[in-house]
Amino acid sequence: MVLPMPKVHRLRNYMALGSIFVLLGLGWNIQSVLFTSGSEQAMTTSQDVYTTVLIWHWPFHHPLNISGDVCLDLYNIKNCKLTDNRDKLNLSDVVVFHHRELNEKGHYMPTDPRNPAQMWVWANLESPFHTKNLGKWNNVFNWTLTYREDSDIFMPYGQLVPKLHMQFNTSAKTSLLTWAVSNYQQTQKRVQFFKEFSKYLNVDVYGKASKKPLCSSCLLPTISRYYFYLALENSVHKDYITEKLWKNSFLAGSVPVVLGPPRENYEKFIPADSFIHVSDFASAKDLAEFLKSMNIEHYERYFRWRQEYDVKIYNDWRERFCLICSRCPHLPKDKVYSNLEGWFMGNS
Repeated sequence: MVLPMPKVHRLRNYMALGSIFVLLGLGWNIQSVLFTSGSEQAMTTSQDVYTTVLIWHWPFHHPLNISGDVCLDLYNIKNCKLTDNRDKLNLSDVVVFHHRELNEKGHYMPTDPRNPAQMWVWANLESPFHTKNLGKWNNVFNWTLTYREDSDIFMPYGQLVPKLHMQFNTSAKTSLLTWAVSNYQQTQKRVQFFKEFSKYLNVDVYGKASKKPLCSSCLLPTISRYYFYLALENSVHKDYITEKLWKNSFLAGSVPVVLGPPRENYEKFIPADSFIHVSDFASAKDLAEFLKSMNIEHYERYFRWRQEYDVKIYNDWRERFCLICSRCPHLPKDKVYSNLEGWFMGNS
């Protein structure tokens, strides 16, 4: 073991750079994946057009407070009204449907004649593997809201944003590698990888699958004690990069070892030197030897991006729905997904 334990050489605090200079000097094209900031969304949403978004059903039946001007107050998006009152169907510009509830027993779609000017949005953040019965929704929806970059409303699990403050501290590292997992199935590619990899390197496993569950407030402090985190997706699909990287790794301050889409897919959203991809190595044994032999100078290179960027996590469905308003002026009004299943299941 080359990395010092338990004492770690702390990363230096860096002077924050102005976002304009950051973007000009950046070697990889973050402009292609960044959302506009809240203030820019407020400016680009027309002052004369007020958009009402009807939430037909709350994702996972967890309603949130949408009283007042929630989009403006929380996300600086003007002229956007969220409602979950189905009596306002005919007064709504957009109706958004979350996929999971579409398949539940007793679910029903609006029965009133549909206003041809009203846009319907299909919302889903699950991977194709966990998205069922898509075929019956062909020719229903106008727009999509998903983690896929080619969605009409692109909604990743997280993103890097220009750094606005100077501080970044890492907790003292006491151990090498950890993984938190609840959904553990023998057929998963990540489980097959883990079984082979754990022959060569010990991994501290937490979560329901290991009968060591972590409370929500315990997760990040626990992971932060480790140099590396196994950010292994439960299925491999285009752009499917979840909170396992954004939250469990980046927010916790541990370097992610990822298993998911190809490396070039990750590099659309994060710097090439911010993560380790399992496909970079010929075998699980080679990866284990690489992690065990790493020195502190090499380790610190994985944090260079933090000189210029912070991590923003998207986990509030209100923000996701407010974003529909800022995207509306830029989306086609005559679009229909005639083959929603083919679009979402293809190129995965």
